[in-house]
Amino acid sequence: MKGIVFTEFLELVEDKFGLEMVDNIITNSKLESEGVYTAVGTYSFSEMLQLLQHLSENTGISIDNLLLVYAEHFFSVIEKSYPGLLATYKDPIEMISSIENHIHVEVRKIYPDAELPTFEVVEKTENSLVMIYTSSRAMHHFGLGLMNKTFEHFNSTAKIELEKIKEDGTEVRFIIHKN
Repeated sequence: MKGIVFTEFLELVEDKFGLEMVDNIITNSKLESEGVYTAVGTYSFSEMLQLLQHLSENTGISIDNLLLVYAEHFFSVIEKSYPGLLATYKDPIEMISSIENHIHVEVRKIYPDAELPTFEVVEKTENSLVMIYTSSRAMHHFGLGLMNKTFEHFNSTAKIELEKIKEDGTEVRFIIHKN
């Protein structure tokens, strides 16, 4: 998992819960990196899982809800760092449906060894989208948060349903209806 995911996560934790919480979750985790991350480094997903689990235990907030909040934070990083990418799109459905064939292609140019989820477009209309998310990491709530922020970015709203195809969350159907 790319280091930017870790550095931004720890920044969010510090902003929302304080530096003591960052220290607490790092200290209570068994991290090969010892909690020292660089944006361009690559780290084990198990480290992110440990940090999320300890943050959840310390805050009483579910991991899914923490991922939603983190995705909202991460979208602001995308807005600041890659405004040209967002400017390519005029509509949230158009942007979300291009994750696999455009956005992830651009991510791989910056981070060639990035391990990204796949998003297969099953059905698309002007106001709706059905996609299948597949990832061994089961971070579909991170994807959901990014989708929510995408609609917000375009001053739009949507009803986004999430249906687990596999119980462990490694395969999920997103059903999106633009309001």
